[in-house]
Amino acid sequence: MPKAPPMPVRPLLLAGSAAVPAHLQRPVLTIGNFDGLHRGHRHLLTRVQARATEMGAPVAVYTFDPPPRVVLAPQHHQPRICPWPDKVAMLGEAGVDVVVLERFTRAFAQHPPEWFADEILGRRIRPRALVVGYDFRFGRARSGTIELLRRRLPDIPIEQVEALEIDGAVVSSSRVRRLVTDGDVAAARVLLDRPHWVRGVVVSGDQRGRTIGFPTANLELDAELVPPGGVYAVWGRVDAGPWRPGVANLGVRPTFDGGRFLVEVHLLDFRGDIYGSQVEVAFAERLRPEQRFPDPAALVAQIRRDVGQARAVLEAGSPP
Repeated sequence: MPKAPPMPVRPLLLAGSAAVPAHLQRPVLTIGNFDGLHRGHRHLLTRVQARATEMGAPVAVYTFDPPPRVVLAPQHHQPRICPWPDKVAMLGEAGVDVVVLERFTRAFAQHPPEWFADEILGRRIRPRALVVGYDFRFGRARSGTIELLRRRLPDIPIEQVEALEIDGAVVSSSRVRRLVTDGDVAAARVLLDRPHWVRGVVVSGDQRGRTIGFPTANLELDAELVPPGGVYAVWGRVDAGPWRPGVANLGVRPTFDGGRFLVEVHLLDFRGDIYGSQVEVAFAERLRPEQRFPDPAALVAQIRRDVGQARAVLEAGSPP
């Protein structure tokens, strides 16, 4: 019996525009950072996909790593909502067929917008159509405009999509970052259409949680955007297993005179040795700020209340 053909890999990841093969079917292209792939990004991608369906073409995204601001203004760099491998994976899940991941350098930033239009778009990627966001600019000092593109690429239809607003404000990566930084992870979830999450490896701690009846996983994080100190209702999963309800404490543990910021997760109704495992934590709601208690007994009583509140929050929702 003949073997079934391999399933197509989505998205096809290309290391820069110079790697775009000549035989690649001309795509409908969009351009941007897409950090977090929030609802504003998905609003744009919906239009890209509709255009691609009309034209019988694949969907392609052109994006940068590192983000331009990291290179050009590191002092103003904002933490990434998610690392680029996860961004690429989410783009694939959103229906993107090809991701062109361009390495951004100071030398690249010096190219004028005319070069970008002629070389990157006109010669290398050769899109069948271009769909961009409401604030799209490109080239040196962000001086390139839609009008310039239409002059340089007159045979390529170019569409600009309006901003998506929720609660009277534009949905943006900056707005998501601000909410997470303020601890309002529930509001951030509305904009992301998913919980904000972090990932880390379980490392040895002082095992104090085990001694008070609430064993925790102490995480060494691989994340830039972390909510502030406090107690959170979360979903957690170990080594990409099933999502489990949990409570996370972020902070310095003032009751025990701690000093280093820690992320500790207690998975409800779970037992097991998970040292060295990778744990993902998806934030549902902030329950309270971190606080100092007069003694461990008072802390344990509060943790019991936190667990009850977390169960109520998580039972009212659903895992990521």
